[in-house]
Amino acid sequence: MSSSHPAVEIPPSLAASFASAFGEEGTSWLAGLPALAERSLERWELRRDGPPGSGQAGLVLPVLRADGTGAVLKLQLPRAETTAAAVGLRTWDGDGAVRMLDHEPGTGTMLLERLDAGRPLASVEDDDTAMGVLAALLARLVAHPAPPGLPGLGDIAAEMLDHVPHAATGLTDARDRRLLTDWASAVAELAGEPGDRLLHWDLHYDNVLAADREPWLAIDPEPLAGDPGFDLWPALNSGWDDVVAKGDARRTVRRRFDLLTEVLELDRDRAAGWTLGRLLQNALWDIADGETAHSPSALVISEALTDR
Repeated sequence: MSSSHPAVEIPPSLAASFASAFGEEGTSWLAGLPALAERSLERWELRRDGPPGSGQAGLVLPVLRADGTGAVLKLQLPRAETTAAAVGLRTWDGDGAVRMLDHEPGTGTMLLERLDAGRPLASVEDDDTAMGVLAALLARLVAHPAPPGLPGLGDIAAEMLDHVPHAATGLTDARDRRLLTDWASAVAELAGEPGDRLLHWDLHYDNVLAADREPWLAIDPEPLAGDPGFDLWPALNSGWDDVVAKGDARRTVRRRFDLLTEVLELDRDRAAGWTLGRLLQNALWDIADGETAHSPSALVISEALTDR
């Protein structure tokens, strides 16, 4: 296949995010990205079919396959999360998620079916309708047992609990420190049964896109093995600014939680406990980044799930 398509240009937003997130490793990978994209286009006999897009960790090229069907070439920095994403997509094989058509192990490159990037689930105005769609997809995803080789919630929980005593010293308010301890206690009670389902780990409204094969499909997983209750927080937190603007955020969180646990047929207490575990995980990351207080959304979600 001849190289008739224009050279791939790196979007400035991607260059900026890589510089801050991945340092010299990211800068070096970005320097070789145009050549990597060129090789991938030739390998799979693809033609460019629109301007590139990007997230914080990768480049997305709309392409046409040799038979004329649309697809997406996704190029990401090779790392553990990229490998896990390929494992998860291969396991789901299109069941509720975007289908991976091919991938090149070791390079972080995947060829995916093309969805409608202009129509995320966030575009659905009625929150109950949107949450119902997300819940139905999540139920399908977590119905799959996790394949070997993925990070496990048991190890993640143990690591979180180890970090709590030191992290608590980074919070300035005693109430925030007590909350951190409460969230850790919830995780400690559940850590002995971490679960074995294939979790998406980041399923929110912007990670569900309209599709031709089905009305909606999930994208951008960060898979791990664990209890489905650990997968609810991104849904509860979806479109948070809109949730706050509409008023009574706690009521919205409770309604979302009720819908999710009903559709996924989850034990409510366990699901609430593992959701507090996600708040703990987020807080530990925030504290490591220099934050000295919990986020407003974390406080509301915690209150909604513990004051029922």
